[in-house]
Amino acid sequence: MSHLDEIRQTREELRELYRSVPAATGAFSALSKAVKENGPLSVKEKEYVALGMAVALRCEPCINFHVEALMKAGATREELGDVLAMAIQMGGGPTLMYSAAALACWDELAAARG
Repeated sequence: MSHLDEIRQTREELRELYRSVPAATGAFSALSKAVKENGPLSVKEKEYVALGMAVALRCEPCINFHVEALMKAGATREELGDVLAMAIQMGGGPTLMYSAAALACWDELAAARG
């Protein structure tokens, strides 16, 4: 399955979860919004932190979403590579594998944008 297909499928699954448990998911959404809209770091910087965490925690859907968010925030492939290199240094072999997936996701999304 492509990264774009995985993103679409995860969004569908999340919509159902949001309908099923609106109080919990609404609270999570409010937390996410509050974190992104406040503090001294830019959204792009915060997304780099989130991507590093997603890679380290081996959450493929999170990796896809944060790569997509980074593209929207104006990140570059070179910046992404630098963040992934730091994640690899901190996380070793397993992080290397998930970093490769993050870079593949970037390349697929970039190609789809044209």
